Amino acid sequence: MDVSFRAMQAHNRRKTILLLAMMTSLMAFVIWAAGVYAGYTSVGIVPIAVGIALVGTWGSYYSSDKLVLAMTGARVIDENDAPQLYNLVHEIVIASGMPMPKVAIVEDDAPNAFATGRDPEHAVIAFTTGILRVMDREQLQGVAAHEMAHVANRDTLVSAVAATTAGAIALLSDLLMRMMWFGGGRRDNREGGSNPLLLIASLLILILAPLAAMLLRSAVSRSRESLADATGVQFTRNPAGLRRALETLAMDSTVVQQRSTSVAHVWIESPLDNSMSSKLFSTHPPLSERIEALRAMENGTFDN
Repeated sequence: MDVSFRAMQAHNRRKTILLLAMMTSLMAFVIWAAGVYAGYTSVGIVPIAVGIALVGTWGSYYSSDKLVLAMTGARVIDENDAPQLYNLVHEIVIASGMPMPKVAIVEDDAPNAFATGRDPEHAVIAFTTGILRVMDREQLQGVAAHEMAHVANRDTLVSAVAATTAGAIALLSDLLMRMMWFGGGRRDNREGGSNPLLLIASLLILILAPLAAMLLRSAVSRSRESLADATGVQFTRNPAGLRRALETLAMDSTVVQQRSTSVAHVWIESPLDNSMSSKLFSTHPPLSERIEALRAMENGTFDN
């Protein structure tokens, strides 16, 4: 099979842009529904809502590394603590042309890893003690390349935007629903408030928008994982390393202790998808699909 890495990357980038555009559109629908319920015809509420969303997104993006490290229990180390691991990451740094990230360790028996940080200059790559124990150098090199790919592709920013937008939609929808049930609002006193079809439409949007936002957020994360696999292989020129690493993860049934839904998307293997969430809300493609894609890359022609 002839596998084009650039074609795969371009496809995933287009898909991510589309999904983020859909998230933005969904937010606009929620704002419209809120305005219809309140009886407002003015668009003055739109810049206020957008401003709040931007502030929340910026805050999550700027402090994402500190938040993720705290929530996962990761500890930043120096080169003297793990010289071989540092050397391995440095090889990927040379191949990718990116700055050297901080390296962190998570004291956890489950094999896993993640990357965080708002940009390449503030990146952190973390490995569990479990993954360092069960994987050989070639596998760890594939894992490190996958995580460096997340940094190179600005996945932290994309995930922050998707997660914050989904949270804002859920919060706004919940607030409006509570106002409806408890008789809040001034819909009867303003133009448009007496139109029952508009009110029904706004009610449906407020009910369904949070669910749709969660689905889109999960789709964004799945798209980024596929892109990181392809980009990571470009760094190592060795699909077998990452493929073997994913096979090891697939055979291991342990999960990391810190498996909050807030940080499930950062791990190379989600700690939630197999047992606590459905395929619809999965933040990662199935490991079997990722393994088959990498195997096809091994058997295909690598495009420079």
